[in-house]
Amino acid sequence: MNTKNSKLFVDDFMNYVRAKDPGQPEFHQAVHEVVESLADFLLDNPRYRHTQILERMVEAERIIQFRVPWMDDRGKIHINRGYRVEMNSAIGPYKGGLRFHPTVNQSILKFLAFEQVLKNSLTSLPMGGGKGGSDFDPKNKSDNEVMRFCQSFMTELSRHIGPYSDVPAGDIGVGGREIGFLFGQYKRIRNEFTGVLTGKGVEWGGSLIRPEATGYGAVYFAKEMMKTRGESFKGKVVAVSGSGNVAQFATEKVIELGGKVVTLSDSSGSIYDPEGIDRDKLNYVMELKNVHRGRIKEYADKYAVQYMEKQRPWIVKCDVALPCATENELNLEEAKMLIGNGCFVVAEGANMPSTEEAVHYFLEKQILYGPGKAANAGGVAVSGLEMTQNSMRIAWSREEVDTKLHSIMCNIHEMCMKYGKEKSEFTNYVKGANIAGFVKVANSMMAQGLV
Repeated sequence: MNTKNSKLFVDDFMNYVRAKDPGQPEFHQAVHEVVESLADFLLDNPRYRHTQILERMVEAERIIQFRVPWMDDRGKIHINRGYRVEMNSAIGPYKGGLRFHPTVNQSILKFLAFEQVLKNSLTSLPMGGGKGGSDFDPKNKSDNEVMRFCQSFMTELSRHIGPYSDVPAGDIGVGGREIGFLFGQYKRIRNEFTGVLTGKGVEWGGSLIRPEATGYGAVYFAKEMMKTRGESFKGKVVAVSGSGNVAQFATEKVIELGGKVVTLSDSSGSIYDPEGIDRDKLNYVMELKNVHRGRIKEYADKYAVQYMEKQRPWIVKCDVALPCATENELNLEEAKMLIGNGCFVVAEGANMPSTEEAVHYFLEKQILYGPGKAANAGGVAVSGLEMTQNSMRIAWSREEVDTKLHSIMCNIHEMCMKYGKEKSEFTNYVKGANIAGFVKVANSMMAQGLV
């Protein structure tokens, strides 16, 4: 395909998106990455352009914004904003997490919802894409304050969700505690016990492996990429960012597969443990973060290892990098540093953690790069399996769910290979994931008419 025509197509489309949605840089970045991958495919398949499928896909089916008033323990009233972006329901009910973080705005949620549409499509499960949340910060709040906020938030959100229309889950700032409070309020308002949220406690409708799923899935995807070059995790040095749910379980799975994780991080800085984070050290991190809600610096103090204040872990020499923190946490300079230090695999446990320039550099250097919509799809895949178990009123064993998760991640890898293999035999996983995800959604939209 003529490169000039492709570039013109991308530029024209992005001008259209920016004109319609000014001031939404995260959403523009997500759309640009997808359109860049799809340009040649769309020019070769004009039926998608004639039906304006891409224009319809970047327009949310519905965006809900609402006021969330709540009272703290001192009796002071606070007002936050709540959102739900219901992006696309062509292949199933809207599915995607709720994020509670001060940075939450419409641009970030639209980017996440747009990515979610393609990610959910890749899992081959019947789920559309959505995302939601609030600019509320659960950090340094008491359990009662978080409960009051969640109850206020769900009082409004409950009007817009349901097991057959929109099934939210957790995300940054929304863990088991928050899901419990949200579910309890939904049940109270609607007087029904249904699978309207995923990430629930195992005792009341949750799925085994759900907490582990995103981290495990990212490692499974990296493992499949490495197999294409005759490599494995055995003996590999791995840099992981973040220290929350995804980072913890990615670390656990890497240890199980024989790799050595040497870094973790949080918003204050990173630790570097050249001896590797073993199971005992990981248990300490889990207690530190999940129970005491402490800072990763405490790990450095306890084990007398290097603490890199206000730095991300990408300056450390490693074979494999697993960004598991947040969006745009890995920039071009850090990408160059990683590859210069011998890194040949990057699998994204977070959503869009690499900047656009970093992604281009990874592709230019032809390393094994797994974009978030493919590599971190394990979380939403097991959310889909939780929905299935709720509908059937059954509970699968840990082994059954893990086997299904591993199978889904292998299938996603195969689809990326199918659409991403280039003439040089290099697999462009970004292109593969975007085209594979797009085709299923686009064909479903066309079959359902102009709706």
